[in-house]
Amino acid sequence: MELNGVGWLAAIIIGGLAGWLAEKVMKSDMGLLMNILLGIAGAVVLNALLALLGIGILGTGWIAYLITGFIGACLLIFVVRLVRGRT
Repeated sequence: MELNGVGWLAAIIIGGLAGWLAEKVMKSDMGLLMNILLGIAGAVVLNALLALLGIGILGTGWIAYLITGFIGACLLIFVVRLVRGRT
């Protein structure tokens, strides 16, 4: 099974990088495992949101996965802050 044109191992590595970038931009302190999870979940969530809005997926491959993972992780961090307040 592939995620947005990348395999599972690449998804973990790229997801970790996307989560780390989101962590730096959003000024949060998550840790390595949470960065990986945020990057992967962020890419999945953003792709689902774009599909619901009828907007084409940003593409396939590791660059598209990195971009969607980064944007999606930033959105997830933002939503969590809205729900529980900024700490």
